[in-house]
Amino acid sequence: MQGPRITASSYSNSAPLLWSFLYGSNRGKAEIILDNAPSRSVELFSLGRVDAALVPVFAFQTIEGARLVPDVCIGAKDRVRSVCLITDGRELEDVKSVSLDVSSKTSAALTKIIFREFLNFEPTWSTAEPNISRMLEKSDAALLIGDPALIAGKHAEPTIRKFDLAELWNRYTGLGFVFAMWMAKSAKIPLDFAAARDEGCDHLEEIISNYEPELALGREEMRAYLSENISYSINDKMREGMKLYFELAERHGLIPQNKPLIFAGQLAENA
Repeated sequence: MQGPRITASSYSNSAPLLWSFLYGSNRGKAEIILDNAPSRSVELFSLGRVDAALVPVFAFQTIEGARLVPDVCIGAKDRVRSVCLITDGRELEDVKSVSLDVSSKTSAALTKIIFREFLNFEPTWSTAEPNISRMLEKSDAALLIGDPALIAGKHAEPTIRKFDLAELWNRYTGLGFVFAMWMAKSAKIPLDFAAARDEGCDHLEEIISNYEPELALGREEMRAYLSENISYSINDKMREGMKLYFELAERHGLIPQNKPLIFAGQLAENA
């Protein structure tokens, strides 16, 4: 019998959640589709072409029938490093235009919330493929997510300034942030994503070896990113941060309504 189909981005921060399905005890139990950008995984999930998807949390509010897999996530307690607003050196208060990475609606909406709710002004928006030099040619600031954000400034880019979005969110709210979660449309799924996460987190050294040549960050920096910056479980402050994010997204017209959280195997959470 064919196993369930799952999809996720190929960003390095997804790797601990996928390791078990690719190399560990869950190998062969699911058909895996790896795409470069989270937006593609959202598309596959929305069209019903996969049974579960690791997708930006914004997708929960926009895809009918989506259910969250409890506790397993890609998030941050304070600083994430791989979701950044980047300027040519200017302060955010001096930004008049922002180019948004097309790869994730969660981070684009978070950027708009930060400007509207906390900085109390709104720049002009545009969207672009994740290329920092081209984005800053036409805009004062650029939103980058995932590995492109992680390595921005490491190579030939001009002098830039990076503002970590999770750090900004924490500064203004005191809360953590959940960027992505596994989602399914069925109330029950035949995969233990929490156990897979734990197995992946026990194999960080192998994951670092896989990504080290591609990202050229160095083992210590990559280890700190995956073990200290990224949180793969949701604590209370991250859970409250996700609820507040959805409330503000509704307040600022970024989602039509704030749906109550619904988890696989659970009823709606109205709290």
